[in-house]
Amino acid sequence: MDSHIEEVLWTQDQISARVSELAAEITSDFRAAAAAPPPVFVAVATGAFLFVADLVRKVELPLVVDFVRSDSYGSGTESSGAPAVSLDLKVDVRGRHVVLVEDIVDTGNTLSCLIGHLKSKGASSISVCAFLDKPVRRKVHFQLVGDGKFYRGFECPDYFVVGYGMDYAELYRSLPYIGVLKPEYYT
Repeated sequence: MDSHIEEVLWTQDQISARVSELAAEITSDFRAAAAAPPPVFVAVATGAFLFVADLVRKVELPLVVDFVRSDSYGSGTESSGAPAVSLDLKVDVRGRHVVLVEDIVDTGNTLSCLIGHLKSKGASSISVCAFLDKPVRRKVHFQLVGDGKFYRGFECPDYFVVGYGMDYAELYRSLPYIGVLKPEYYT
């Protein structure tokens, strides 16, 4: 599958270093806030599964992990613009600090939908930890909740990227780096 990649944007080593930096920042912020009960890290399935696994192993605090699924891409490369929650939380987030862990923030539609969903469940604050952020594609400007903070791994240029949990038609998730998929594989 490496031959399907036009360019590697971030290597496995660069990813590991950045995840460590994010985990240290989150640890510092939540330790300073003396968060009790422990924060809930809510990963957006399926794209964020590798990122959340690496991230929570490096956060030096008690924490809870859960997953939510929101579908807006299907097997395409463009968001439908109408995300819907298709798998909900098992953990009660009422009165809790939530860190929503996303693989990539693109248009902002999915993120805005999920923040609203978590807010309706009574989360006291909602932070976002996005591995990749594509602000050039933003259509919806999301609002964090309470003392929520936006943590960003890397700012992503406007390419269609795969790897490190991100896919095209459920493929390429296992690549250990972030790469630009050659157009002939998705057009």
